[in-house]
Amino acid sequence: MNAAERWLGAGIDELHPLLRRLHRDGGRLRGPIDVRFGRGLAGLLGRRLARRLGMPGAGGNVMEVDIRSDADGLRWHRRFNGATEFRSLFAPHARYPDGHWTESSGRIRLKLAVRIIDGGWHWQQLGASLHGMPLPAWLFAGTRAGKDIVDGRYRFAVELLLAYGGVLEPVDV
Repeated sequence: MNAAERWLGAGIDELHPLLRRLHRDGGRLRGPIDVRFGRGLAGLLGRRLARRLGMPGAGGNVMEVDIRSDADGLRWHRRFNGATEFRSLFAPHARYPDGHWTESSGRIRLKLAVRIIDGGWHWQQLGASLHGMPLPAWLFAGTRAGKDIVDGRYRFAVELLLAYGGVLEPVDV
C-alpha cells in the first residue's frame, strides 16, 4: 500500500475511478495548459515564482506530468514544453479527512488539506512558508487547486499567485 492509499484509507473509494487508479498505480498525463498571471503585486510575485519553479510564461503551453505514490508520499514530476521541469513531493500527515499534505518544491512548502467533492480531489490551502519562514495568509487568500474527471480526461487547475490548468490525457509508457 502506498502513501496515498494509506492516507486516504476508505476515502479512496470516494474518488472517481480514474483518479483512484492514478493514486494507486501512478501514471503519466499530457496535454495543453494555459498559464496566467495576475496584475500588480500578485502578478509580479507569480512571475517570479514561475521562474523559480521552472514553469513557462503566460499563454498556451504543453505539460506532461508523471505522478507516483511511494512510501514517502506523492511525487509529481512536471515537464513544460518538453524543456523545463518542476518537481514536487507531497508528504502525508495524519489521515483523511482531518489530515493534510505538505508540498515541497525547493525552498517553498505548502500545507494543504484535501476535500473530495463529486469524485474530484480538491486542495485547500492551510499555510505556506519560504526558506522555513511562514508567509502571510493574505498572500494565498484566493488559492484554489484540484483535479477531477471530465469526459474521461483529467482536468486540473491551480490558482496560487499564478494560474495554470488544462485537460490532460493519459500517456502510455
